Amino acid sequence: MFSSLALTQALPYLPLAQGDIDYGVERRADPRLIDDVLREAGTSVVLTRAGLLAVPFGQRALVRQSAAHMRLATLPGRYVADALPHHPEVKAIYLGSYAGATPKHVVALDLTDVAHETPGDGAARHVDDDFDDMGDAHAAHDGIFASAVARFDWVDLRGFAPRASAREIGQATTMLALSNWFAYQRHCPHCGYPVEQAMSGWAQRCTNADDDFRLLFPRVEPAVIMTVVDAQDRLLIQHNKAWKNPLLYSVSAGFVEAGENLEHACRRETFEETGIRVGEVKYLGSQPWPYKISLMMGFKGQALNTDVRVDGEEVADARWVTRDEYTELLVTGQVEAPGNATIARVMIEEWYGRQI
Repeated sequence: MFSSLALTQALPYLPLAQGDIDYGVERRADPRLIDDVLREAGTSVVLTRAGLLAVPFGQRALVRQSAAHMRLATLPGRYVADALPHHPEVKAIYLGSYAGATPKHVVALDLTDVAHETPGDGAARHVDDDFDDMGDAHAAHDGIFASAVARFDWVDLRGFAPRASAREIGQATTMLALSNWFAYQRHCPHCGYPVEQAMSGWAQRCTNADDDFRLLFPRVEPAVIMTVVDAQDRLLIQHNKAWKNPLLYSVSAGFVEAGENLEHACRRETFEETGIRVGEVKYLGSQPWPYKISLMMGFKGQALNTDVRVDGEEVADARWVTRDEYTELLVTGQVEAPGNATIARVMIEEWYGRQI
């Protein structure tokens, strides 16, 4: 019997996996790295706060416009370099550089812990370029970060990624992953002492001398996601109870268990959620997913049975669809596809044969 998996190729494009930055790993241990590059001409400083991204004021409204272009807001490096020593609550991360006659560096700032006041009715709000006009007294250490929190718009990665350049999507994904790690690991998991940033924002150091100031690195959480097709090349779609949108239907996904390989995780998750047993499994591709700090690995699997039996705990509904049936469900608004920034959407489009 012919298997549709025989013609399946690795996905050439995934929304959050297109960055081309040089991480500069060999430079991270230099304690002066961030200060030095902030004082170089052309360095970009991008911002995150509480899981959101800073964009110029007015761009948040573009999230609802499918063809709109968005970009990350920036601060002038020289002002940031002067202000950082006075703001220990700001976490700076060296994201890397882009090659050229003069390398262009990128530094991210996590402003999650910055206190701010919302500007009053008479306070003007401007795009990020206006920070170049700030007076030195103000910029030195008296409010550049609080001002940025109030003056920029803040958007979710899901809304930003479909409207941004590949480079800026890569920057956003990396800084969100590290920022989310900082947020949920504030103490050493070995001894409970507070941690501080290290390695130019890519690590944490335990402050316990008795623990030899242990160096801690982000623990990436592996997760699998899989499109499942049957002998008729129908796709299995499902709605999870945890999703707020009752019309959202996607594909099977879950975290990898300790001691489990990726293929087994795909088969286990699909069977647990839908009662469908999977045979052949083929790898499609992977992309980071910084909620909190996951790596999504995509597969396509061949179903061995078609009797759907949802678990009722995690999955509320699951069904098989042909391409024509899926088109009808989308056109009539009975189901909605996953967002443009997700690997799930690209995987469904691989089966569908065109963009949704």
